[in-house]
Amino acid sequence: MGKSYNVQIEISGATAMWTRPDTGDCPVSYPAPTYSAVKGIFESILWGPAVQINPTKVEICTPLQYHNYQTNYGGPLRKSGVVKTGGGFQFLATVLLDVCYRLYAEVSPAPKSIQKDMPLSAKRWDQKTTAPGHAYQAMFERRLKRGQCFSVPFLGWKEFAPAYFGEFRDSTIVQINLNTVIPSMLREVFPEGYASDVAFSFDQNVAIQNGTLMFLRKQVTLC
Repeated sequence: MGKSYNVQIEISGATAMWTRPDTGDCPVSYPAPTYSAVKGIFESILWGPAVQINPTKVEICTPLQYHNYQTNYGGPLRKSGVVKTGGGFQFLATVLLDVCYRLYAEVSPAPKSIQKDMPLSAKRWDQKTTAPGHAYQAMFERRLKRGQCFSVPFLGWKEFAPAYFGEFRDSTIVQINLNTVIPSMLREVFPEGYASDVAFSFDQNVAIQNGTLMFLRKQVTLC
């Protein structure tokens, strides 16, 4: 693996939902975004198929506020009889309000196992630079300053759009009095990127210390 480069972003919004899979039909949010959610936010600003984004930590910058959320669900998971009549059902969840996070990640060249499945255009771009991680970092920082994005980032669920995403703000304060342990936290669903099979992975005993969640380097549980 080549040299890695650091990228960072601040994101905030009125509502967020980082779904805990173990909470079933009435899901509850984790206090902070998962590894894959953080990765997705960085990729929404700039998606680079020749690089790999490895989230390293999250800083929680507002007090945790949980709230009961209700919406009418009309998606494909409804019972067949309900789908035929065009009906829906009330969906209940426990979400977070008034969130703000500082997200950190390292960017490095994509591993060989992923490079073989890259599109031809990505392979050509990769061949033109000796440091794809550094190139991604420079482009990411330019786009962040301009407010540009590959796709609009969201706070867990797509309906929860951010009120702000961009460079770190001086007024933002990390919640250093926040300390807790998450017994089991979803990490990724498609860990191999291109053409990846579904492989749920979880990290165990993830600690939030002084308002900071550090992502583990390795996946420890596969399902």
